[in-house]
Amino acid sequence: MLGKQTLKQLSIKYDRSIPWIKKQLDSFEPQARQINPSVITIVADATFYGKKSDRLGTLVFKDILSNKIVACKHIDTETANDYKQLVEELSEQGFVIQGVTIDGKRGVAKAFGDIPVQMCHFHQVAIIKRYLTSRPKLEASIELLKLCRRISTSTQSRFTDALSQWHDKHKAFLEEKTLNPTTLKYVSTHAKLVAAYRSLSTNLPYLFTYKNYKDFKMPNTTNALDGGVFSHLKKLIKLHQGLAKKRKVKLIDEFLDQYNKK
Repeated sequence: MLGKQTLKQLSIKYDRSIPWIKKQLDSFEPQARQINPSVITIVADATFYGKKSDRLGTLVFKDILSNKIVACKHIDTETANDYKQLVEELSEQGFVIQGVTIDGKRGVAKAFGDIPVQMCHFHQVAIIKRYLTSRPKLEASIELLKLCRRISTSTQSRFTDALSQWHDKHKAFLEEKTLNPTTLKYVSTHAKLVAAYRSLSTNLPYLFTYKNYKDFKMPNTTNALDGGVFSHLKKLIKLHQGLAKKRKVKLIDEFLDQYNKK
């Protein structure tokens, strides 16, 4: 039994004191990932662990073609500049990014410049559900959610036409205003529905990229990271709750290095 590899368990296993175990952990340095530059198609996303007091995040770029982690960065908050920095680092190393799939966080797509960007369909549907709920009551909301759920089986032209027809049908409804009794200003009566529509129309250029660049083998979701890497990583971190941040970083780096060696 390996147990959770706590300090106490490691102390017993190696017949050493806990301070000695801590010293060994602090002196350990994970090996830098050695990957030869190549043409890559990546999935890029970040995950976070811990509470606000000790919050830590890791931004990861995974190449779909080789199934390798090609870049990562530890972050406190997720910004477009973090993505841009990793893109520049990979470019300097000689990598050629031919396409990328992201979760749709605002502003991130622009960090990749002229690189084709695909937005995760799962995240797009989740955004719409967040605005409309999973069981909306309004006719317009029901129709928009139904339309959104057909993204993966539709084409860009069909989806664009359907979204346009939906908007034309409900245009007057979307433009309805209600007087706010506190501010005495008119606000959108169906603000969440309007926001859901804007999300789809804004992200439309990134929803069908994977079909326009089939040779790049771009996935239409970020599941290669969400389920293939982050779920295991979070379980590992959970096993070591209370681990100091600098040790947690080393644990994550070692996990990602071992992932590439599988």
